[in-house]
Amino acid sequence: MKYQLDKISTAPPKSIKKEATKKKLEQLKIRINDLQNLLYAENKHSLLVILQGMDASGKDGLVRHVFGAMNPVGCRIFAFKKPSEEEMRYDFLWRIHKVVPPKGMTHVFNRSHYEDVVAQKVHRWVDGDTIKQRYHRINEFEKLLVENGTIIFKFYLHISKEEQIKRLQDRMSDPAKMWKYNEEDIKERGFWDKYMNAYELAFNHCSENGKWNIIPADANWYKEYLVAEKIVSELESLKMKFPGMKK
Repeated sequence: MKYQLDKISTAPPKSIKKEATKKKLEQLKIRINDLQNLLYAENKHSLLVILQGMDASGKDGLVRHVFGAMNPVGCRIFAFKKPSEEEMRYDFLWRIHKVVPPKGMTHVFNRSHYEDVVAQKVHRWVDGDTIKQRYHRINEFEKLLVENGTIIFKFYLHISKEEQIKRLQDRMSDPAKMWKYNEEDIKERGFWDKYMNAYELAFNHCSENGKWNIIPADANWYKEYLVAEKIVSELESLKMKFPGMKK
């Protein structure tokens, strides 16, 4: 499959009814909680959820509204920003590998190792040969995780340029959202086309161990529903069972 973001809609299909979909989402969240408890108890698999997307695509809201349904005992959220001075002293996967989920756990990455082949490519902080090597290393890394029983979900929250500017403007005018405002987000918007190209290259090079799910993100309720639906479907397919009483 070749990923082309400009060929994929960022909005829900007109046939999808908002209120009915939101009701389905609430049922899916109950099911996610049940399945996560089963995952934790069975202790045979782990779940790694990778969230990527442009600024204001709704990663934080998705974490809160979908993964907030999980029992916090078995779920951890990690947000990856610009590498620290310590992290820069190691290979680019060091800070990622030390927080991958152990068996029974769910870990959600709000941004991830893909920043090292997207943002760094856009800004040319590393050269093209280094980016190509990193695609290869990511595939090897994710293969290792899968072989160890980790289920990897990769979600790209696909927002339109028009919807993004609306949300960024809200951060400048809504007192409840002003804390989110960062002038760097406006500057990064100027690299939009370069980001789209960098994401497509990453998707097309790094889909060997868990395909990328391109999630329309202009409507938060639809985005959350699609992510929840995919997670429930995958976890149900594992046919997990509660372990018996320990003797």
